[in-house]
Amino acid sequence: MSDVIVIGAGPAGLAGAIACAQHGLEVTVLDEFIKPGGRLLGQLHEERPGKWWNGIEESKRLHEKAKQLSVHIHCGVSVFDLEKAQKLWKIHTDAGTFDAPFILLATGAAEFPIPIPGWTLPGVMSIGAAQVMTNVHRVRAGKKGIIIGANILSFAILNELQLAGIRVERIILPEKNALSQHAAIPENVMESLLHASHLAPSRFLRIGSRLMKRPAFRNWGLQFYPKQGIKVNGTSLQLRKAAVEIVGKTKVEGVRTVNIDSRGNIMSNSQTEYEADFVCIAGGLYPLAELAAVAGCPFRYIPELGGHVPVHSETMETPLEGLFVAGNITGIESGKIAMAQGTAAGLSIAKQAAKESMIIDQKLDEAVRAIQETRQAAAIQFSPNIQQGRERMKKIWEELSAE
Repeated sequence: MSDVIVIGAGPAGLAGAIACAQHGLEVTVLDEFIKPGGRLLGQLHEERPGKWWNGIEESKRLHEKAKQLSVHIHCGVSVFDLEKAQKLWKIHTDAGTFDAPFILLATGAAEFPIPIPGWTLPGVMSIGAAQVMTNVHRVRAGKKGIIIGANILSFAILNELQLAGIRVERIILPEKNALSQHAAIPENVMESLLHASHLAPSRFLRIGSRLMKRPAFRNWGLQFYPKQGIKVNGTSLQLRKAAVEIVGKTKVEGVRTVNIDSRGNIMSNSQTEYEADFVCIAGGLYPLAELAAVAGCPFRYIPELGGHVPVHSETMETPLEGLFVAGNITGIESGKIAMAQGTAAGLSIAKQAAKESMIIDQKLDEAVRAIQETRQAAAIQFSPNIQQGRERMKKIWEELSAE
């Protein structure tokens, strides 16, 4: 029996396991993928000129450190149930049942699916699947692609596909319906993208983006937005076109589109078809928190954090004794923030396990500050209002604790 079971071998899980093991705890990590690293395995981007973030190298570093500390890592293991039996948590998996007094849930995030007619054709995939194919398995998604969905995630992965020499012709929006919601409305999409305008690939786009932050300029810009879009590193960003169908007989052959107004409404007699041999659907991310729900953890809906998230403190504990969370299960942010949260969670677990508690108090305070500093320095934020979401959760925790 271990002292701690960590579910998820991504950046948060590995960092949490390391922090626990450094303070004398026996740690076991479970992950359903074939190797540790989680979303880090697909990440490769330039943070600032000359400085690259290589997720594969970062995952190797964390994995090696965990092994040096005798952390037991089991990959290819799926967890399907959690339950509390007296003072122990029982973790039921397809490889048997594991027991531990402490659990760290670091299950990460999943992609929102946006159903589009034809999306079951071979050659259609989520944007995250294209990232894994390219950066993990070194397999080309295709020769000529289209991304449906314009958000921070799709642009980050677009850059990675371009670095691998994969041609993405255009980025368009999904058709407006109950499932696509704000992702299909050019006004909303432009507003969200402007929060990352400092990352635009050219000085011209960065200056134009600053002007577009003013509502009057933004409305004017959408009204006269070029029909062929604006080039982003050679890929056309077409905010006034929406995909109504992915076409093909036995595989992807193209995408049928229509012109839309600034509110996403279809304009008559505007149908066009573009050729493609692969299509990526980018619906955004949401916290993958089903195991926390199965365990009985209370949730709150906080849109700024990506949806329904388990209630948790700044030190990553939940209202359930012995259950901790870290990473994108608590809100959609970067891998660096996930690692900082994992470290805080590991220290919080070590504190509750009464291992060197006087020393840990100071380390835990420093770890919480490190999360905040990492967030403030982040080049990319999936939600521009992430800090408001974190403040809302802090208030919820304080109110719950007072009760």
